[in-house]
Amino acid sequence: MDAKDLLTIGEVAHRSGFPQSALRYYEREGLVRAARTSGVQRRYERSVLRRLAFIRAARTIGVGLEEVRAGLDQLPDGRTPNRADWTRLSKSWRGRLDEQIDALVALRDGLDSCIGCGCLSLQRCQLSNPGDRMAVAGPGARLLPSALRRAPVDGV
Repeated sequence: MDAKDLLTIGEVAHRSGFPQSALRYYEREGLVRAARTSGVQRRYERSVLRRLAFIRAARTIGVGLEEVRAGLDQLPDGRTPNRADWTRLSKSWRGRLDEQIDALVALRDGLDSCIGCGCLSLQRCQLSNPGDRMAVAGPGARLLPSALRRAPVDGV
């Protein structure tokens, strides 16, 4: 098998674990490329599987699509990321990941007396928002540390 072998969208979805809708979305976003047959069917080079594995690994550790795109855009002519690329990019994400880890540890430690929302400890709960007073601060879970308010990893 050659890295230039062409795969159908179904084959790529099966091999990568991404749904076809995600592959089409990534193509629209410029994260992956597909050629078209005369019948306008998508065909992907086999090397796209490595690019998708890179995207999955980055998303799994909480890296947003904008950061993934920025990392992939640093590669010449849409080249597939290699080990050196991953090492360099993951180092650039390390500080933000450390912030998220610290925020999660603080959140975990602050929930020691919490038995789950219901909530029997409203007087001490750091996430309680009586009367929706935080609405003026903007959308989302405003009482969570900012490092934890990023978009969730959703597989896309």
